This record gives sequence, C-alpha cells and structure tokens, in this order.
Amino acid sequence: MKFMKLGSKPDAFQADGKCIRYVTSDLATDVTITVGEVKFYLHKFPLLSKSNRLQKLVLKASEENCDEINMVDFPGGPKAFEICSKFCYGMTVTLNAYNVVAARCAAEYLEMTEDVDRGNLIFKIEVFLNSSIFRSWKDSIIVLQTTKSLIPWSENLKIVGRCIDSIASKTSVDPANITWSYTYNRKLSVPDKIVDDGMKFREKVESVPKDWWVEDICELEIDLYKRVMTAVKSKGRMDGAVIGEALKTYAVRWLPDSVNALVSDAHSWRNKLLVETIVCLLPSDKAVGCSCGFLLKLLKVAILVGVDDSAKEDLVKRISLKLHEASVKDLLIPARSPQTTLYDVEMVQSIVNRYIMNEKRTQDLDVEKNEMGCADFVLGHGSLLSVGKLIDGYLEEIARDPNLSLARLIDLSQSIPECARPVHDGLYKAIDMYLKECIGKREMLIGREGRIVVSPTQVELGPCNMEHPSLTKAERKKLCGLMDVKKFTMDASMHAAQNERLPLRVVVQVLFFEQVRAAAGVQSLANNPRDISHSTTNTDEEWEKTAAEDCNSLKKQMSQMKVKEDGFQKNGKLAKKNSKNSKSGMQLLPSRSRRIFDKLWVVGKGHTENRSSETSGSSQSPTSMVPGDTKSSGSSSRHRRHSIS
Repeated sequence: MKFMKLGSKPDAFQADGKCIRYVTSDLATDVTITVGEVKFYLHKFPLLSKSNRLQKLVLKASEENCDEINMVDFPGGPKAFEICSKFCYGMTVTLNAYNVVAARCAAEYLEMTEDVDRGNLIFKIEVFLNSSIFRSWKDSIIVLQTTKSLIPWSENLKIVGRCIDSIASKTSVDPANITWSYTYNRKLSVPDKIVDDGMKFREKVESVPKDWWVEDICELEIDLYKRVMTAVKSKGRMDGAVIGEALKTYAVRWLPDSVNALVSDAHSWRNKLLVETIVCLLPSDKAVGCSCGFLLKLLKVAILVGVDDSAKEDLVKRISLKLHEASVKDLLIPARSPQTTLYDVEMVQSIVNRYIMNEKRTQDLDVEKNEMGCADFVLGHGSLLSVGKLIDGYLEEIARDPNLSLARLIDLSQSIPECARPVHDGLYKAIDMYLKECIGKREMLIGREGRIVVSPTQVELGPCNMEHPSLTKAERKKLCGLMDVKKFTMDASMHAAQNERLPLRVVVQVLFFEQVRAAAGVQSLANNPRDISHSTTNTDEEWEKTAAEDCNSLKKQMSQMKVKEDGFQKNGKLAKKNSKNSKSGMQLLPSRSRRIFDKLWVVGKGHTENRSSETSGSSQSPTSMVPGDTKSSGSSSRHRRHSIS
C-alpha cells in the first residue's frame, strides 16, 4: 500500500476522554472548534495560516464575541479534521488509501488552497493521488470503497470517477505486462533467470489469467460495481467470457445459498437489485459470456426474488441460445404460486420453444445454402441432439410429479423435432415413469374385505406415492403414441416387452419389430458376410421392406395352422398343437394380440409409412377369431404376455 508522510514535528495532540482533543503547548489555546461530538482546543495562528474558511469563521465568531466554532456537516468527521489540524501545526501525519479521500474532502471544506499558502494540503494530496494511488491496483479499489461514505464531496471532486477509470484501464492491460499484486495479494514471481550465455532477463514463472481482476472488485458495493463493470465494457477490449466470469464471481460472492435468506424481508430488496444489476451487465452478445448453468441459476433466483419481467425475458433469450449446455438439474426451476406443479414446466417450455425457433432459423439458412435435409442438419448441428436428450431426461424427472398434467407432458415432448430424437429410450423412460402407479417395492395384497394388506415379510419403504392413477385407456394410448418402438435399443425393447404398465398392443409391437430387426440382421449378414459392421445399420426403407416380407411369411404360416376348439385350459393358457407344424415351438397368441399382428401385417403389406405407435388393435380378421378369447381376463392376458416369442 502506498503512503505519504507530511510534516516533521512530533504529534502533540492529546485526548481527554472521547469528546475532547487538545494540543499540549506552553501557549494557551484561544479557539474551540466542535466537529460532530468532539471538541478541539486549538490555536488560531497555525489554523488561519492554512485555511481560508477558518479565517472567515473566526472573524465571524469574534464579531459575535464567541470563541467557539461549530462545524456539524464536516466531511470525514473528527478524524479528518484532526489530519488537517496536524498539517496546519506541521506535525507528522501519514496519508494512505484509507484516509486520503476523507483528508481531501476536509481540505476542500476548509479551503486549504494554494491561494492561502504555497504547497497547501489540497495540492499535496492531489500529487499523492495522481502519482501513487491511481497507479496502484489495490489502492484504487480501496479508495473507491472509501468514497461511499463521503458522497457528494467525493463525487464533486471527481475522485469516484478517477478511481473507476483507473480500475477499468488496468483491467484492459495485457496480462503479460502485469506486475502488481492481485487476488488477495498473490504476487507474481519474476525471478532472474541466468541462461548459458550469461545474459539475464526477467521471465514470469506463472502466467497471468485474463480474469485476474475479477475477485478483487467483488468487494465493491452493487452501485460502484455496476459503474466499474460499465466502464470495463465501454473500453471494448474485454472478452465477453471474462465479463461473464466476473459477473458469476460477484453473484457467488453476494447471493446467499439459502432460499429463506433470498426471500427474507431484510435482504429481498438487495438481492433483487443485485440480480437486476447482473442481468443488465451481461455481455451484449447473447451467445457468449456466462455459461447456461449460471444463467439458469440466475433465472431461478430472479423468479424467487420477483425481478422485473424484462430481466427474466432477457435471461430466457440468453438461455435458449445455450440450452444444449444445460443439465437436467439446471432445468429444475421451482414453481411459484399459483402453479400447482413442483417445477416450472411452463418456463422450460418457453425456453425450448425459443431454442427450436433459433435452430430452425439456422436450419433454413443452411438449407438455402446447401440444400441440406434434416439428417444432414443434425449431423451439422449436434447441439440439437443434446437438447433432445436433455428434454427426455427432464421429462423423466418431472414425470414423478403427481400434479403434472398429461397435456403439459405431451406438449413438452412434442416440442422436440423427430430428428433430434434418433433413439426413444429416454422418452420411453419418461412415459414409463408417468404410467407408474406406485413407487417402491412394497408387496400389496388385497384382503377379502377389500383392505390393503402388506406382506409381513416386506421391508418398510415408506408411504406409497400414487402417481397419475386416473389415466384412462385412451389417455394411456395417446401417451404411448409418442414413442416409436422402432427407435428402441435392445435394452429398452427387453424392458418394454415385460412392462405390464404399457398397453398390450405396444408390447406386441415391440416384440414384432424386434423379430423384424433380428431377421433383417440375419439377412444382411447373409448378403454381406465380409462386412459384419453393416448388419445392424439398416435404414428405415430396408426395415419396412424386410417387415413386409417377414409379415407375409408369418401370415402364410399362421394360415396353415389349425386351431383346436378345445385348446384352451381353464387357467387361460394356450394348448400346443400336436401336428408337424409344432416343431417351430411357437405358441398361439391371445386373440387381441393376433388382431394387432394382423393389423401390422396389413401395414407391412401395403408399405405404409405410419408409425408403429399409431397402429390400432381394434380390427379383426377371420384368422384371428378363436372361440374363448373374448372371455379371457385382463390379468390372464398380462400373464400370457411374457410367453410371446
């Protein structure tokens, strides 16, 4: 820290309690000056020789026959007046970054100018400020902090503006040329290095990062911090990423972690001002600067403290440009009243819609230039795939909310284009979570009297949380229609084939397309035995062609099979045929499942492009009508589902 010593005489000021200060001298004091609550018993001559204002006040007091002068509004208070008094007496006084602003304002109040005496206090302080303080990084920040309590004097004397300009100028210096201390006084190590030829040169051992200055200015109050950052941005030489890092560091420094502390009456107004200030200081280029995770956290705080809609709208725009960088946890924005859901799904929906609009605008430009299709667009813009995966993960998370409406879930799912979701495993997990009626592994038995009985051997897992138990059959069908079973991986297909929460037709579709996939893989391998890597990469056209051929083959086999009228046992299981056709080991399906297969065969035979999830199981064919099927119970049909091969 820089300092300057003035005067050479020893300090003769003495205190008598907290409210009296006097000078020990052979001469009796002849003037009493009251500053605040402290009285100073001093001599007129040294004071009047340096201060033009004291000359006027003493003259006025003499005319009124009064020896006491009262200065209530003195800038800097008793301490600043004592510095000026010691300077008048020629006593030793030390100026530094902590007291120089108060001394400068006090000297201005006392009119200690060059007109009164050459080399007066104002002149000496200005020399100290310009030659030392404003050239020092740390001292400039300290001086700026001290100006807060001395407004408007510090503003009128342009000390605040000069401090801000000094700080902003230093942030723009090339990091390679920085030699001063920064970030809690971590000093650069610049030892002398001796090379083989005997030459010496100074080499910096550790490089200086571009954001070396962000932590030091975090101690500033919000209004001063805003003015400094505005000056830094106005220089036009600071990278947007560094600006974003500075704002993030300041937010972490001052925003509390607790929600209660954020919304408390004592700090709510301050936190609101802080968020609004950070938002207005974000880089003008919305595509650079802060990370998407930080912007989403800032949006959460903005919603909690109730910032203006314009600030929230600005955050949403910025987040939509970087949505591919976010995580599922970042998107979990707590809902506020009057919303009934756990999370603000509507806000996420608006972010996704903006993101898709931006991507579509970019896609249109690419199509105009390169005439690219959707597949090429995805290959060129992997961020869209990341967003598709992100939203599927978000859907799985919010599906646990019992207050989430089916319409809201479907709208958010359909907001992602098909080309952004090449695999439907994530969507399947979300739908399965939504269909799930009870969380936990508790075994429940229904007693004779209609009571719910828990097995005594079952471990207690907490209360059962019923999730969306009121879904109708049509709603379940509509929800499952979002999935395309042809886009399931092997793991998802195996899980779906045994999932009792899915409609039966979806399970049959999964089994059917897995059979088609396996047949297509074998056929591809037979056609290209030397290129095994291509056996599992068929296009949609190849799948449809293979499915049609396989359907015709299966239908021919089914038409040759004879159905026994008495082939059903009382427990609902199918009897096996004893003819030669039984060598294949195939079991007959329930009538509902066979009707779905007949529908799928018709689709395959006609080479239609309908999605597998949109096929209906309501059609009936003559070959699928088997006596006794119409009376099979739902429970037995679920049990027989696992025997489909």
